[in-house]
Amino acid sequence: MAIETDLQHVIHALSDALDLVGIDDVGHGKRVGIMAAECVRAQGGTPAEVQFMFDLGVLHDIGVSSTQVHRNLVREFDWAGSQQHCVTGAALLQDFAPFSDLAAPVRYHHSRWERLRGQRIDPQISRQANLILLVDRVDVMLAPYYADNAMFDHLAEIRANVQAHVGSYFAPDVVEQFLSASESEAFWLQLQPHALQSYLNDMQHVRPACPTDINQLRQLAKIFARIVDAKSAFTAEHSAGVARLARYFGETLGIGEDHCDKLEIAGLLHDLGKLRVPDEILDKPGRLDEHERRIMGMHSFETYQILRNIRGFEEITPWAAYHHEAPGGRGYPFHLRGETLPLEARILRVADIAQAMAQDRPYRSALGPQDLSAFLGSLAYRGEIDAEVARVALSDIGAVLQAAQVPA
Repeated sequence: MAIETDLQHVIHALSDALDLVGIDDVGHGKRVGIMAAECVRAQGGTPAEVQFMFDLGVLHDIGVSSTQVHRNLVREFDWAGSQQHCVTGAALLQDFAPFSDLAAPVRYHHSRWERLRGQRIDPQISRQANLILLVDRVDVMLAPYYADNAMFDHLAEIRANVQAHVGSYFAPDVVEQFLSASESEAFWLQLQPHALQSYLNDMQHVRPACPTDINQLRQLAKIFARIVDAKSAFTAEHSAGVARLARYFGETLGIGEDHCDKLEIAGLLHDLGKLRVPDEILDKPGRLDEHERRIMGMHSFETYQILRNIRGFEEITPWAAYHHEAPGGRGYPFHLRGETLPLEARILRVADIAQAMAQDRPYRSALGPQDLSAFLGSLAYRGEIDAEVARVALSDIGAVLQAAQVPA
């Protein structure tokens, strides 16, 4: 099965997901992508080279899901441990063919030039990685000044700071490339929120739509899921478990293979919005207070916002985003009633609950077969989950636990 989708839409969706990790500081990857692309454009780069550097900038922090790591990224010029997210990001990208060329420069985008040039790395990859490091650090230096329009008051000191790191952090020709491209006011003005969105819209129409088979989409969804599940040791493999469970429920209920494929993808993607939840809330070793529950409760709406603009995801998006909606309208965040909920969304709700209860969490141990059966049965009795999906789960709780838990 092929789904007509648009790779640029997917890249932007990934960027939107990564933006959530910043919580209040959003747009870092997009600004890095724009600056990198404009540096290449100013030197007469081809449209393909400009596109590549934009994509690289947008996805350079794909290995970041922790809010603490993100805080280091936007507050420190350099720090111990800065390489780990580069290694993680490269691993996510290298096995997905449309993104595989981005893996090597992502791996080295926090490597100082004085160290990078001594390694046996393709010179083009070294320069791509070093340009990303430079504009990445420029965005960090600019971050305090975006909100109050004080950016232009600090450009001279930022450009001087870049020059001060020539030969150590940054290659001389890369610094020259940046300083030349950034002489115009327009280079900086396009980083403002309204101009940034216009730039993204323009880039979105550069690459033609491409048919993608279901295996590629599943592989892409696993990249998203690994980013989310890496956020906490207590949610590791959650998305994969929900996907397996959702497919099991769908097949048992007689849903067609094409729909089960999409349902599995929706399971992998359902918790994308959790990237916005601070680490300390996800890992809290106790019950959440009212304020923390409200923050946690935003995540399924954020999932909706990330996925809704991807062509070909018209069915997958609501299934994933409605996984906390309950039959009686008591779920969140849309408060949809049972009759308006697609069966696939009702399946995902049960799969999400069952997988979470079958997994250790900070405040409780995993439930065994009897306790999980009793818990799901009580939810079905109170009308909080779909009765038919619950019946399938309760008919073979051993199979449910096997699908829910991390494979050995």
